[in-house]
Formats: sequence, C-alpha cells, structure tokens
Amino acid sequence: MIQFHLDARSGLSPYQQLVQQVRHALRLGLIREGDQLPKVKDVVADLAINPNTVLKAYRELEHTGLVAARPGVGTFVTASAPGVPLATLAPLRQDLRRWLAKARRAGLDDESIEALFAATFRTEAGEDIA
Repeated sequence: MIQFHLDARSGLSPYQQLVQQVRHALRLGLIREGDQLPKVKDVVADLAINPNTVLKAYRELEHTGLVAARPGVGTFVTASAPGVPLATLAPLRQDLRRWLAKARRAGLDDESIEALFAATFRTEAGEDIA
C-alpha cells in the first residue's frame, strides 16, 4: 500500500502531491490495478491534513479513471499506468543512489541536488533553461 508524504518545499498543493504520488506509484509498479489506497481517515491522521484535501485528490484520480471509490469499502486502483519493469528500475535506482552520494560528498544539499536534477532534466528534454 502506498504511504503518502507531504513536502512543503515542493511548490505543489497537498492534494496535487497526493495525486502525483499515486501516479508515480502506478508508473513505478509500486501499486497496481486492484490495490486499495489508504482510507481517507488514515491519510488525515498520518499527515494532519483536512479530509477535504484527501477527498479532492481521490476525486481527481477517480475523474481521470485511475481509481474508483466503493462506498463503505474504500478507494481502489482501477487502471494501470504504462510502467517500466521493476528489473529495469533496480539498476537505475542503484546508479541514482550512487550519484546522490557523490553529489552529497561534493557538498550539495537537497535543494541544490533537486535544482541540478531539474535543470539537467529540462535540458535533456529540449527546454532552454537560460
């Protein structure tokens, strides 16, 4: 089951972060069709957020066809996202962990690492970052 977290520095609203985390978990194969999302009351208790925030995220996911609510039972994943096989992800994750360790040894903090990654990603995607 997915474990939600919030990042005040992300620039995204809490509901958008929840939606994004479900989409990422689907893409990475961490959750699959038929899996249950955490109950609203549990997310509210874990993250200390308003129930309407969680409901808004779940409604958006339902509107896009990724989940379906079953009254009295919970919210379940109804679609799969195009993902990458876990066997492909494991060595990439290991390489990324080595790169993160190298970046930290070079003196970069989390914000600097995120900025470097985002800028490099945009450059690789063909965007001009100047």
